[in-house]
Formats: sequence, structure tokens, C-alpha cells
Amino acid sequence: MTEKRENQYFNLIEQLISCPNGTEPEVLEAQPDLIDAGLVQTMLQVATGFAHEGNDDGAKFLIHVARELSKQLGLYPEVPIKE
Repeated sequence: MTEKRENQYFNLIEQLISCPNGTEPEVLEAQPDLIDAGLVQTMLQVATGFAHEGNDDGAKFLIHVARELSKQLGLYPEVPIKE
């Protein structure tokens, strides 16, 4: 991952964190070229940092968004629930 690409990921993550609640899909749709496994990995790294700083809400938010993106990208296996 290049430094430029990483900075683009960080900028997108910052936009997601600061956007009004419910507008996250629009923020992501505005930059489809950044939605990939690298973004998911970067989001998880930032979420880990948040958790260490005591920002649990920020960490949970980023983990949730990363999980949803992983599912859309086919990176997150859907495990059927056994009844």
C-alpha cells in the first residue's frame, strides 16, 4: 500500500467518523475506488487505536462499517446459524 493510498483511506475514515448519522453510505459511494480490502484493514487498525485510547464508540463504529464492507466485498464469510 502506498503512502498516498493510505492517506486517502485515512481521509475517507475521517469523513465517515464526522459525517451525520445515516449518511455513511453516501460518503462511501462518493469514493468507490477506495472501497477494497486495504480500506477494511486500515479501518480495523484505526479502530484498534481508538480502543486503546478509550474511544469505544469510535472503535465499535469502525468495526461495524468494516464488517459490512467486508461482506459486500466477499471478504467476510457468511456462517449459517445452526438451529
